[in-house]
Amino acid sequence: MDEFPEILKKIWAILEYNVTLGGSKINILGIIQLVVVIGVFFIFSKIFRRFLRKQILPRFNLATSAQFVILRIVHYTLVIIGFLVAINIVGIQLTSLTVIFGFLAVGLAFGLQNITSNFVSGVILLFERPIRVDDIIEIEDLLGRVETISIRSTKVITPDNVAMIVPNSKFIESTVTNWSVGDLKIRLNIPIGVAYGSDTQLVKKLLLEVADNHPDVLKDPKPDVFFREFADSSLNFELKAWIPSPTMRLKTVSDLNFAIDAIFRENNVTIPFPQRDVHIYNNK
Repeated sequence: MDEFPEILKKIWAILEYNVTLGGSKINILGIIQLVVVIGVFFIFSKIFRRFLRKQILPRFNLATSAQFVILRIVHYTLVIIGFLVAINIVGIQLTSLTVIFGFLAVGLAFGLQNITSNFVSGVILLFERPIRVDDIIEIEDLLGRVETISIRSTKVITPDNVAMIVPNSKFIESTVTNWSVGDLKIRLNIPIGVAYGSDTQLVKKLLLEVADNHPDVLKDPKPDVFFREFADSSLNFELKAWIPSPTMRLKTVSDLNFAIDAIFRENNVTIPFPQRDVHIYNNK
């Protein structure tokens, strides 16, 4: 039993063993205090943001995207304040951190370029707001709704209800289609080719009939049909129709294609396959 206090003394001595860093003395106990204080500010940030989201922000009738930006700014501000308070409590001088920042700068230069790029891109997305929470976006064949925007990455929910985590740098470096800017409705462009000799007026009439009969196709703007070109093997048309949301695009295009195939069969309109003339010469 007498050895137990000795063990505690040794443990306490280890916890209080000081290491000098840039003029400041740091020990394990101080590091624990640092982590605890920052953790307390993280918890406070979560509680305070929940209070703002449920009690304060709804009173101002702000858009969801605007509320999201405000809550993010509050979170990062509280975390920075918590960090500054923590190093002050532990007794670390800010000038002492220049040594640590020097090592981090070297690491960022050689091995953390992607992280730095995503961090800077995240700050740009939060403040410039080229995309916002709940926007319907398309990037590199990925279509979905923006769920959250964080400092490093953005979560996009696809129409299949799959969460895709996209690095923020993709939104800055790549071309992004934002379907939610101003108006959600989009126009579908459905190409269709028919055989030479087909009744072009009948083709136009049938395509407009298919569009008018689909419940998701808008009446205003009304659908239209364009005769695009005389191609090698077909007369090419294009059906243009408006739908209320880009999330309906895949299903609506499929429905229209099925309906076009069916109505063409009923009216003996032929959809041709590529044709080539082969000439065989006999040199004998």
